[in-house]
Amino acid sequence: MNPLIDLLKHYPALVVDGALATELERRGCDLRDPLWSAKVLIEQPELIQQVHEDYFAAGADFAITASYQATIAGFMRRGLNQAESVDLLQRSVRLARKARDAFWAEPAHRIGRPRPLVAASVGPYGAFLADGSEYRGDYYLSEAQLMDFHRPRLAALLAAGPDLLACETIPCLTEARALVRLLTEFPNAWAWISFSARDETHLVYGETFAECAAWLDGCPQVAAVGINCTAPGYLPALIRAARVVTGKPIVVYPNSGETWQADHHCWQGVPADAAFAAEAEGWYAEGARLIGGCCRTTPDHIRAIAAWVRRLPQPDRGSS
Repeated sequence: MNPLIDLLKHYPALVVDGALATELERRGCDLRDPLWSAKVLIEQPELIQQVHEDYFAAGADFAITASYQATIAGFMRRGLNQAESVDLLQRSVRLARKARDAFWAEPAHRIGRPRPLVAASVGPYGAFLADGSEYRGDYYLSEAQLMDFHRPRLAALLAAGPDLLACETIPCLTEARALVRLLTEFPNAWAWISFSARDETHLVYGETFAECAAWLDGCPQVAAVGINCTAPGYLPALIRAARVVTGKPIVVYPNSGETWQADHHCWQGVPADAAFAAEAEGWYAEGARLIGGCCRTTPDHIRAIAAWVRRLPQPDRGSS
């Protein structure tokens, strides 16, 4: 049974964590590297664990691992061998699990919330290229080629024991299809598939989100369908479109509302934790049931979301 639907029988909404990479940068990490946040798996793994712990303390029900831009090919390009590369991928899961288990060991943390889950991040092929194509989807590989690329990473991550996969920032339906076909090789695995959108209707590559959500509705190992790494203002229309075509839980975790200025290599705008949480209430009203943040969101954003999620009326637990 879909583990998220089972949880949502008992809780009205679930809180996804916030940004990892930009939070690591905020804490002093230099991520100007093709490995991006995966670089910290090598250099400062304890800092990744600390970020996970801080998100749990803020109220997150999920930790998304530091494997978004981590691949065996990418680590080997850095000079590591295959065994070392696999170990680093699995380290990302171990760090999140260790943070979760330490948090859950405190009885006071168990009141009014579920035991947090570890979602192993699977970023798109374009993240490995580190050339911005993850935000365009224009790498023109076939489904079979994308399956071959993702297969060793999925195998390594799943062997480390996450609760599910977070296939995120997916730019196009072709890559989503490849990941779903690949899931059938791991019959006990669950994943959410989360796309990045360029407006209120379309993925960054051009397909409509409704088209993608409709296709994923028939995929038994897909636990949820959603949008991440996208401007918050696009979400209400995207959620409404998905609700028409799928009965799966909808997951959303957009950027903070700041805008990346590529020419100047900086973020522009001011993040507002309270405003972000107020917008998140609107996403819930539209039908999103897993809600968190992506780039430039912090534990404070997640704390503000969790504060109102915990006040929502509880479902009738006797009905399950």
